[in-house]
Amino acid sequence: MEFKHVLMILGVIILTLAPLIMYSGLGEDEGYFGGADGAAGDLIMEISPNYEPWFEPFWEPPSGEIESLLFALQAAIGAIIIGYFFGYNKAKYDAKNQ
Repeated sequence: MEFKHVLMILGVIILTLAPLIMYSGLGEDEGYFGGADGAAGDLIMEISPNYEPWFEPFWEPPSGEIESLLFALQAAIGAIIIGYFFGYNKAKYDAKNQ
């Protein structure tokens, strides 16, 4: 195995384990995984306590699991589109250079 492959595998292992070590035992109670939406809402209420939202969603998912499913589906569709264009451009480049 080449040295660059060993470095790449070592980098993946470090990137995988670093967050687990840094936040071991700490979770949502300490606010590490609160998300930007909750923080933004709290900040808005702190700045302007009488603020009223100007938009309400016309449909909300019935549960958090459905919301997570829709988010994952959106991410998968985006990854497919990006992967398609990377593959398309690589094939076009390879065909041009043959």
